[in-house]
Amino acid sequence: MVEELTIMGVLVTNRTEEATEVQKVLTNHGCSIKTRLGMHETDEEYCSKKGVIILELVGDKKDWNELENKLNSIEGVIVKKMEFEF
Repeated sequence: MVEELTIMGVLVTNRTEEATEVQKVLTNHGCSIKTRLGMHETDEEYCSKKGVIILELVGDKKDWNELENKLNSIEGVIVKKMEFEF
């Protein structure tokens, strides 16, 4: 039996402008997201406007495509997918 693992990477180029819309989309597709990891560069003196979200997807591939399309429709958001079969 072939198993599949799909990872979606989401680059948010301006978190202060795009975070609310990105969060709405992720919430609406929450049942397709098994794991979510958000990262941005920060320290005591600096907080980057750019951020990356890594999603491990489960469930219906149609929902994944809808999620990808909705995220890509947000200005300043770039989505890439990795698909593994093992």
